[in-house]
Amino acid sequence: MAKSKPTPAPAQPDAPAYTVVARRYRPQQFAELIGQEHVAKALVNALQSGRVAHAYLFTGARGVGKTSAARILAKALNCANGPTAVPCDACDSCLAVMTGDDIDVMEIDGASNNKVEEVRDLRQNVGFRPTRGRYKIYIIDEVHMLSTSAFNALLKTLEEPPEHVKFILATTEVQKIPITILSRCQRFDFAHVGPGKIFDQLKRIVEKEGHPADDDALRLVARRAAGSMRDSQSLLDQLLASAPGKLTAEQVSAVLGTAGDDRVIELAKAILDGDAKTALDLIASWVDQGLQIGELVDQLVEYWRALMLVACGGPDVRELPVSPNQFEAVKAQVSGVTLDAILAGLEVLTATKGRMRGSAHTQVLLEMAVVRLCRLRDLRSISELLQLATQPGVLVAPPVAGTGTASARPALPPAPNDAAKKNGPLTVKPSENGAGTVELSTVSLSESTLPDVWERFLRHAAEKFPMLSKHLNFSSSHAISAPNALVIRFPAVYSDSRKECESEGNAQRFVQALKQITGQAVNVRFEIDRSATAQPAAVSQQAAAPDRKRSLSSLPLFKKASEVLGAQIWHVDDDFNPTAPPPKPAAKPEEDETDTE
Repeated sequence: MAKSKPTPAPAQPDAPAYTVVARRYRPQQFAELIGQEHVAKALVNALQSGRVAHAYLFTGARGVGKTSAARILAKALNCANGPTAVPCDACDSCLAVMTGDDIDVMEIDGASNNKVEEVRDLRQNVGFRPTRGRYKIYIIDEVHMLSTSAFNALLKTLEEPPEHVKFILATTEVQKIPITILSRCQRFDFAHVGPGKIFDQLKRIVEKEGHPADDDALRLVARRAAGSMRDSQSLLDQLLASAPGKLTAEQVSAVLGTAGDDRVIELAKAILDGDAKTALDLIASWVDQGLQIGELVDQLVEYWRALMLVACGGPDVRELPVSPNQFEAVKAQVSGVTLDAILAGLEVLTATKGRMRGSAHTQVLLEMAVVRLCRLRDLRSISELLQLATQPGVLVAPPVAGTGTASARPALPPAPNDAAKKNGPLTVKPSENGAGTVELSTVSLSESTLPDVWERFLRHAAEKFPMLSKHLNFSSSHAISAPNALVIRFPAVYSDSRKECESEGNAQRFVQALKQITGQAVNVRFEIDRSATAQPAAVSQQAAAPDRKRSLSSLPLFKKASEVLGAQIWHVDDDFNPTAPPPKPAAKPEEDETDTE
């Protein structure tokens, strides 16, 4: 007897597919565009006045509502009750646009359809009228991914499309779009969504979802989204799936790998107190618990930004990028740190974040940044260093190798040397701490002291800036033109030396040198001495310099340097002669031949 086949069990109906939060709560009306009220108002006014352009460009960061606004505009144009600023969301056209099935509204991904052949197909299809709607609407997302040839193929169609065609372009990198495309579109810039508005939207979502959540947890998600509404909703969806009960801030920190508010406050306190050991111990223990280094750096950047805002605007500043608990700590800590130290800390943290990209040593980079932050209170600002440098008996020491810090210490009097004897007597004045400061005697500028001042001036220039001092040797005369005013004249043949001396930087060096010699601010002026008949020794020795320059310029080496580098012969030494044969090596003395037999 044959066995009967078992009756198959009835097929179970398929469970409905889950739709993520970001799609279920996508804006469907202009009034629902959170954070983009300026764009919504402009589009509503255009629809109400009947001044809808043929091409729009929506630009902004990811997840701020560009594609949603494009779909709402498409519904408003093809709605059965439209064109209208408030689509009905009930007619066939509105429902088809909402589901992405409208044959008259074509969404094109610019990243995967970026070839010129695909744009040519688009140009051929725009001539056909829409199937059921008023307009045939092309929404091109990430339009900056189109190739240059594709952009060129789109130009004419974008400028003068048929009356039944509308273009809506969306991009996150507007700087990559050719100006020829930009000039043919009405541009709308979508702003980052503030954390407060993101928090309010997340709170409405969890209430509709029936999932309890702490406000601190939602605020943490809103700050983590960095201005992107879609990122915040995607993150919230992940957290709701992983947290069966009430969503808390501790659960959010565990999923994100971020440090809790109390941990960030504790680390910030150790850094501001200069306790590098405690700060490094905290980081090491948190890393062992699975803390993400990059997330911690982002939290420190936000914390230091809050310190900066409170230091500049007081406790009543606008919304801060920290939790209320951290805000109280920021207000208490900001009084013990200077604004310069806060700004320097922000520079260290942001630079560290940039260096972490692609690096395998993120923990080392973070630890280095924390140690630098702990040492910021030991640094001196440039203004403080200048004040210290001008105080009697104080000498600013150079930075210690590897620390980047400078210190101040009492100056010790150097032993007198020949140069000091020539320049004048040394006077040692005692300071409060018992050390001494060395002061060089000064000579006031007058007709009687001019030779002495000029001699000191030349020696000082030769010692401090020898290359520049050579130009002074070509001067023909010097004289006092007014009280504390010195004029230095050059022969006409050495006008180049005069120009070099009177340049802003070099002239300032001469003024500072004369101030050290005379103790007063001396005005220096450089002139051409056209009446000079006798030339100084330096000039007479170089009388044939122009001819020598011309002859040297004809040599192959100098010609090549002039052609390739644009070089010019500025000065020729007296004993310089490139055409002279090289000296013969001295003959070695002949060794006596000895018989070794």
